[in-house]
Amino acid sequence: MNVKTELTARLDAGSRRSDVLLVHTGGTIGMGMTPSGLAPVAGLLERAVESYGSADMAVTVVSFDPLVDSADITHEHWNRIVALIEAWDGTGVIVTHGTDTMSFTGAALSQALSGLAIPVVLCGAMQPLGTGGDAEDNLKLALGATRHQPAGVWLAFAGRILPAAGLVKHHTHRADAFRAVLPVPQASERRFRRFGPVRLAVMTIAPGLSGEVLAAMLAALDGAVLRLFGAGTIPGEPALLAALQGAMARGCRLRAVSQCEQGGLSPGAYAAGAALWQIGVENGEAETPEAALIRLWLDLSHRDGSEPVRL
Repeated sequence: MNVKTELTARLDAGSRRSDVLLVHTGGTIGMGMTPSGLAPVAGLLERAVESYGSADMAVTVVSFDPLVDSADITHEHWNRIVALIEAWDGTGVIVTHGTDTMSFTGAALSQALSGLAIPVVLCGAMQPLGTGGDAEDNLKLALGATRHQPAGVWLAFAGRILPAAGLVKHHTHRADAFRAVLPVPQASERRFRRFGPVRLAVMTIAPGLSGEVLAAMLAALDGAVLRLFGAGTIPGEPALLAALQGAMARGCRLRAVSQCEQGGLSPGAYAAGAALWQIGVENGEAETPEAALIRLWLDLSHRDGSEPVRL
């Protein structure tokens, strides 16, 4: 469903208009109560945008059909969002989205939209529009952010504008559910990239993990993010290292991050992690698991620098 809402019926001569694209993917913000529970309600978000608009802002709303619970977001949805942004010639973009995978989409857009010239603002809510919760304020914040934020990808949530490159959803219920643990990425040359159908996973190293189980998981993957202990350690079981070596020998990309939310990795700090760097596991430094996963996804999708490879 494509819906266009113009909020500029009467403009003074010479007024400068903000032309904003709002991509409504789904999520709690646009849901209403049904006999089966919360579900997407057609037109709910569009009506809210129209009521919060101003005389010098035109908002074009493009809604996914069907709307998507953020738990079902895939690389194909990211590609559609990137394509819509790439084709837009206005002053800003808002992407309404469910909160559960907001951090993955924030990392995806931040890395895929290199050299972005306008602000792209993610927006969601812990409670739907019209329920007295946070949705209205978050949507108003996002609309304002398209005017005032510099180029880049942002999240408008709980009265704050956060860089979307390193978002962490740290609470399942509170209105201030997000924080950001990475700085805004530096702008580079304009290059919008798409995501290919690569096989990736985020894997947590835990006490008792066997080499046999790790090898079985890695066998089905083109790459994986390894969440290590602390500054970058793993259990000393030789079979674990053998599983990692075997995966890398067949071309599987492995990128390591810490299980800690901040601080990053320190290769060489502990003998318990030294073998990882010796066999060539990539150091994700202070990246979130989401950001590391997106980095692998884009690298593997563009191995030759062209369009996403088909695997």
